[in-house]
Formats: sequence, C-alpha cells, structure tokens
Amino acid sequence: MKITEARVIVTCPDRNFVTLKIVTDDGLTGVGDATLNGRELAVAAYLTDHVVPLLIGRDAARIEDIWQYLYRGAYWRRGPVTMSAIAAVDTALWDIKGKAAGMPVYQLLGGRSREGVTVYGHANAETVDGILEEVAHYTALGYRAVRVQTGVPGLASTYGVSADRMFYEPADAALPTENVWSTPRYLDHVPGVFQRVREEFGPPLRLLHDVHHRLTPIEAARLGQSLEPYHLTWMEDPVPAELQEGFRLIRRHTTTPIAVGEVFNTIWDCKRLIDEQLIDYIRATVVHAGGITHLRRIFDYAAIHHVRSGSHGATDRSPVCMAAALHLDVSIPNFGLQEYMRHTEATDAVFPHTYRFADGYLHPSEEPGLGVDIDEELAARHPYRPAQLPINRLEDGTVHNW
Repeated sequence: MKITEARVIVTCPDRNFVTLKIVTDDGLTGVGDATLNGRELAVAAYLTDHVVPLLIGRDAARIEDIWQYLYRGAYWRRGPVTMSAIAAVDTALWDIKGKAAGMPVYQLLGGRSREGVTVYGHANAETVDGILEEVAHYTALGYRAVRVQTGVPGLASTYGVSADRMFYEPADAALPTENVWSTPRYLDHVPGVFQRVREEFGPPLRLLHDVHHRLTPIEAARLGQSLEPYHLTWMEDPVPAELQEGFRLIRRHTTTPIAVGEVFNTIWDCKRLIDEQLIDYIRATVVHAGGITHLRRIFDYAAIHHVRSGSHGATDRSPVCMAAALHLDVSIPNFGLQEYMRHTEATDAVFPHTYRFADGYLHPSEEPGLGVDIDEELAARHPYRPAQLPINRLEDGTVHNW
C-alpha cells in the first residue's frame, strides 16, 4: 500500500476547511482534516511544501512510523500548524487502514465501549428568555446536554453568542472583529442565567458553560463557586492555559468541574493539568492534537488520572474531523462528552458522511474506514474566503488576555 498521491484541498462551503486526501497504489483513498481557524492557508502551505513530498512512496500501513517521522523529523516540534498537518496525514492513514481491513476505524481501536456518543449543543442568546427558548429547542431535538452562553447586559456583543443559533461561525471578517468585554458585568450576570435554566429544566439536563479564557484564576474561582448550586457538568476554559499553576487556585476554591484543552496540541500541553488532577475533562481534538494516534495517547494518559474526554467539536472542524472523533469517542473507556455543532447544508454536501444523530447520541459510521469523504468537484465551487476570529478589548480599550 504505497502512497502515490496526496492532495491538499482548500474549500469554503460557508466557512473555510483544509482537507488532505491520500491515494495509494492499490486505489484506496483516505481523508484527513487540517483546518486551523483563521490560519488555514498556513497549514495548507505546510502540507504542500513540507509534508506531501515526504509521503510519496511510503507504506500507508505504517501509521505510527509515519507519525513519528513527521513529528520528530521536523526538528521544530509541536505548535498548531505542525500538529494540524500531522493530524491530517494520520487521520487519512487510519481511514485507509479501515478500508483495507474492511472495518470501521473504531473496530481497529479495540471495538465499542458504548452504544452511542453523548453530545451537547450550543444554546446561545442575548437575553435569558432567549436562552430558555434555545435550551428548549435542543431538548426537543433530543439533546441530553446543552452548553449555555448568554449576552451580557451593557455590552454590544459577546463572543459565543450569535444571531444564527444552529450554525454559529465566529470567524466573520478578513480583519478581526473587535468585541468589548467587562468581567464585572459578566460575573454578576451569569449565575442568574443558570438559576433560571436549572429552575426551568430541572436536574436531569446536563449544563455546561464556556468562559473562553477570559478570567483570572481568582475570578474563575468566584464564578465556579457561584455556579455550584446549579451542578454544571463543566466550566470550560476558565483562564488562559499558558500559566497552568492558576488551575491550582481554582481547584482550591470550587467544586465546579473544569474542562480545558481545545487549543492544546500535544500531551505535553496538558501533562501537568492531568498529573495533578487540576481538570476533569480534556478537550483536545483530533485535528489540532496530532490525529487519532496522538489524541488516543492523550486520552489513555488522562484515563489513569480520572480525567475524561470532552473533545472540541465546533464548526471549524469539518465532518472529516467529527467522523474521526466519533470512532475514538465510541472506543475509549474514559469518554465524557462530545461537542456537536451542526454543519450547514453546504458543508455537509461537500463532505458526504454516514455518521448520524439520534436521541442525543452521535453514532459513528459502520462503513469501512471513517465513513466520510470530500466531493472535490463540489469543493472547487467554494473558493477560500479570508476570515479571522474576533479580538476582545476591555471597556478602556486594552486588548484583553484571553
């Protein structure tokens, strides 16, 4: 199974995606997601100029060897661009291996540990009444877990809250949009929102909240304490994760569970947090954490420290990434939750797939491989469109550290 071709495909069916398609000499193909929101072309160039030439002629069955070759051979290790490129190769090779074996990828990972993958949706609105309507909408669809994001009174806009409820995409302009942020307003408002939601929907519904790295450790501790009566499944990204000692302070002051990791690229980014049990859920994802091979390594390490998975699953992960995540989710012993933001019809058309949603669960494909592909002809009709993520400023104009 020699690799004869590897194509880098950039397309924008309502948002930008980077996909790698690998072809072998016996006609098998595999796809991998390489999307890095707002920096898509950097990964596309890394793949085209530095990775693809290294793949031609290699044995596609040697997944671990190729992973190590790309990671250790670059000298400049880690980082989101490098690891997203490696992830695309790794995911595509697992897709090929599944097809060669005639099995869905999760069977190659040890088979099922559960019948379905519990997912959560995003309920976001500017007002509390709007939030209640959105949570009701998701529960009517069958969701068993919902992330709640609210506008903050006195602020014109809030990252994580949009007019388009089901297909939110924060990368909205060629130059970054600027939002104004106020921590005091936020901390005063959020507990009341969760009080209303819990009163309306009762204890069975799992509730989550994303802080988006916007607090200091002591502010996050205050928020965690104030949310304890509402029994959140997790408080996500409470502080910027570079200074990980800050999570010790949060841990000392609140029992609200903590999730972090969507911007992590390797096991080294989360080792201290896992070793010291400073988090409850690790949110690293297939595309940014080196593919199925390396993410499985992270989850296995987390399992022995009572930390569960909670993989990032926003709309800037293509259906290729979602398909790969589901095969991993259904197989690991320490699965927690899977984020599931639905893609638009245009995206689903470009990336035909056979994973499915039913009764609050996603189910991976039963087809050989990942059960997803890219329609290259249709993808070519959606050219790249520059779009970047927004930036936060405080009310006095300071760029906010988030």
